Amino acid sequence: MDRNVQRLDMLNGGAVYGVDTHKVLRNTYWLLALSMVPTVLGAWLGVATGALAHMANGPAVLLFFVGAFGLMFGVQRFRNSSIGVAMLLGFTFFMGLMLSRLLAVVLGGYSNGSSLIMTAFGGTAAVFFGMATLATVVKRDLSGLARFLMVGVLIAIVASLINIFFLQSSALMLTISTAMTVVFSLFVMIDVKRVIDGGETNYIMATLSIYLDLYNLFQNLLVILTSLTGDRR
Repeated sequence: MDRNVQRLDMLNGGAVYGVDTHKVLRNTYWLLALSMVPTVLGAWLGVATGALAHMANGPAVLLFFVGAFGLMFGVQRFRNSSIGVAMLLGFTFFMGLMLSRLLAVVLGGYSNGSSLIMTAFGGTAAVFFGMATLATVVKRDLSGLARFLMVGVLIAIVASLINIFFLQSSALMLTISTAMTVVFSLFVMIDVKRVIDGGETNYIMATLSIYLDLYNLFQNLLVILTSLTGDRR
């Protein structure tokens, strides 16, 4: 059934067309919490071994896109079975491994690196709880805002790639990260509200969407904090 029709349908005791949206949201939050475990393990392994620390930007970007999109395809393919949960946890482990490149730079290059990481984590958690709460009180349909923000994400990806390979501008990087912090904060609200409204009834896919919001939010917050308050060794 068309998602827009579902969103316009009145919620009846937390159910949309026989789907218990409260249960979907609860399962989403539990799986989201569980997904943090392989993310941390992947990040720790990457930092401890330095497996990706010396990889050039080109191969790293290629590995990221191939690995991330391949695993996301697997999650989508098996979203209605327990295999989908395993694929999602494998995806979050991979994302933690990829995150280790940024973490290694922050920990190795800044004397307050650990503090910066914890501050970014705390900021991400605060934004999540704030936006998730806001999603429960916002009544209007946010699909138009979601499309607008997605255009912004695509522009930011292109700008980031140009900056990585050609410009290497710290000012541009900070500008992009600031904009993306706002964008992904709003996406947290949008994706949580989509579950509440019955627009997403599969908790595995809902978890994937919110996880990606938080992952990108954390990365961009860390870049901003490092740029503004990082104490180089």
